[in-house]
Amino acid sequence: MPDPIVSAFDATPRTRLVFGPGTLARLGALAQELGSTRALIVTDQGIVQAGHAQRAVQSLAEAGIGVAVYDAVRENPTTADVDRCLAVARDSGADLLIGLGGGSSMDTAKGTNFLLTNGGAMRDYWGVGKATHPMLPLIAIPTTAGTGSECQSAALIADEVTHQKMACLDPKAAAKIALLDPELTLSKPPRVTAVTGVDAIAHALETAVTRKRTSLSVMYAEESFRLLVGALPRVLATPSDLGSRSQMMLGAAYAGTAIELSMLGAVHAAANPLTAHFNIVHGAAVGLMIPAVIRFNAVLPEAAAAYARLAVEAGIAGTHLNARAAVEALVEALQDVLRTAGIPATLQEAGADPAQIPMLAAEAARQWTAGFNPRPIAAPDF
Repeated sequence: MPDPIVSAFDATPRTRLVFGPGTLARLGALAQELGSTRALIVTDQGIVQAGHAQRAVQSLAEAGIGVAVYDAVRENPTTADVDRCLAVARDSGADLLIGLGGGSSMDTAKGTNFLLTNGGAMRDYWGVGKATHPMLPLIAIPTTAGTGSECQSAALIADEVTHQKMACLDPKAAAKIALLDPELTLSKPPRVTAVTGVDAIAHALETAVTRKRTSLSVMYAEESFRLLVGALPRVLATPSDLGSRSQMMLGAAYAGTAIELSMLGAVHAAANPLTAHFNIVHGAAVGLMIPAVIRFNAVLPEAAAAYARLAVEAGIAGTHLNARAAVEALVEALQDVLRTAGIPATLQEAGADPAQIPMLAAEAARQWTAGFNPRPIAAPDF
């Protein structure tokens, strides 16, 4: 098996990780360290009902920090969501933003930060490095082990009118602190735990093989995959298993870090149109695509070697196996995990119309992440 990739890179850690059960109680002290006097918590009604938002408010108040709460975050936030949050941020005089929840809460907080500090509209920041002024500090507090948005500098915001998803990336948008408290995931329904966990696994798999991968991103991807692929079935079997939930939360953050360093690939490119047209939950859409994309990419010897290393590091394949056998062992193990997570195995089972495959394939080929896939992939391949 070839040695792991060793390549040049230029990476600066942007986000401090504060990890451990019960760390939400440290929020007030961490906000003080950032010099905050007035914080805005960006969250959703589910997080409020679970009691997490009130605990965050209490920690901040005990530290003498004023608090406002925007609790109307919607899944897959749009420019209208950002505008509504922006109005609350302006009225509150916030000097610190706190994204509390899943990727949608963190994306809404990041989008608000762009407009609050740099003005204009979200479309102005579509792309990389478009913000010209400093941004407010952000503390990201995930309540799911999934997107890894807490360790990324991108805000994913859809245009309210066209529904076009805009990826607005800027180093200044990255969270200053990611507060990783696995106790916050205990309140999540099993289905949410399953689909977000599969999304995190897909992140680890994709970042391990992309064209942009480096020795640093591969290190994060491999450790992320090892943590996630073992922990997810245990969490689904025993939802109260805090040790396994801790591994899931840390694995998701590591995968998010790997995305920041090396981007994603064909799994996400194929999944996005499925979600857009058939409302297939993102985690289920990426899970559905994982086995086929692995087999497609493994035609390349370097991709096969990368997948084989993932299998070996996770204890799925022995070192005695050649790359092809290790890749097949990986696919079979992942199919078991996907079945356990309740992920559909076919497009029809997921509710997609097979007659729409040409349209889906054309849209997948136009997705930004398709360009980072290790094996060149176009509409006929999709």
